[in-house]
Amino acid sequence: MVLEVLASRISSKFKSHKAGAQVAEGKIAGSKLILAKSNGFMNNSGAPTAALMKFYDLQPENLIVIHDELDIDFGQLKIKFSGGHAGHNGLRSISSAVGTEYIRLRFGIGRPPGSQDPADFVLKNFSTTERKELPVLLELAADMVQSIASDGLLSALSTTADSSALDLSHERARRI
Repeated sequence: MVLEVLASRISSKFKSHKAGAQVAEGKIAGSKLILAKSNGFMNNSGAPTAALMKFYDLQPENLIVIHDELDIDFGQLKIKFSGGHAGHNGLRSISSAVGTEYIRLRFGIGRPPGSQDPADFVLKNFSTTERKELPVLLELAADMVQSIASDGLLSALSTTADSSALDLSHERARRI
């Protein structure tokens, strides 16, 4: 969803790529942006991610993964560099394929109500109230990706309300 906003901003359309993904390319503020959506299940997104990184000769620290986050309330967006997968199977797959030292944009969806299974919750449609807020959140998330791509991770973090999502003592984070 965020990728569609970004593709619109760079006036690009997604096209099929041999790596098993849909890819859109363009520039924002002079920075090249390669947007990719796996053709397969999220749980198996590591192989297409690794193949695209090899094809475009990209390093993990230049990868930005946008993902849903149960541990953050709906409507919150946080940037993080490196770390574990916290039970997220898509991140587990990507980390297994390319390592853990990449940028994550965590899109808060909140915890499921009651005893609902989290696996079922993440596959449900957004509520009516959430759908009303979603367009603004997608634009904000796209702004954050654009800021990371054009100004760098630390600059992007300095413009967000919560820079505590990144351990600035991490050596690689200081260089990005």
